[in-house]
Amino acid sequence: MKTVLICDDEPLIRMSLKAMLMELGFEDVLECGDGKSAVEMAMASFPDMAVLDVAMPIMDGITAAKEIKKKLKIPIMLLTNCYDAQTAKRAAESGIAAFLTKPLREQDLIPAIEIALAHTEQVEDLKEKIEDLKETIENRKVIEKAKGTLMEKQRLSEADAYRAMQKLAMDKRKSLRQVADGILKGC
Repeated sequence: MKTVLICDDEPLIRMSLKAMLMELGFEDVLECGDGKSAVEMAMASFPDMAVLDVAMPIMDGITAAKEIKKKLKIPIMLLTNCYDAQTAKRAAESGIAAFLTKPLREQDLIPAIEIALAHTEQVEDLKEKIEDLKETIENRKVIEKAKGTLMEKQRLSEADAYRAMQKLAMDKRKSLRQVADGILKGC
């Protein structure tokens, strides 16, 4: 982990948090004091992680987190002076990786960072798997449709139509999906 963005409207909190993060091995700590600046800074510098205060001027931390999450797939942790159910609900709906209360202690920060990083990685892995599954399902639909077309036009059994598509794929060194697309285009 190299770069972290911290945003809090209280300079003392930023200074304390920066010292903790530097001690934990972050090489570059970017700082700002309002949510709008946090979004702009995140888009300009692509940090590895962000820690945002909930209550800030111009744009609150949750709104800023939503804006950052639209473009960057990074863990975002929120800091707050006081916990309330509505804020926690908004944070959860925004995909926040961790929720910390002030005064922040280093022993609370370390596990929160580790969990936030692990959670973000798991979510990204799941998103990739979902995309792969969507592609597999779409391929299956096209292949089945092409197989049906062969069965109808050439009066083949389902197994024979599938074998014919497989043979064509091997002969032409194409994927089954490419062969299916060709069959459907030829209709």
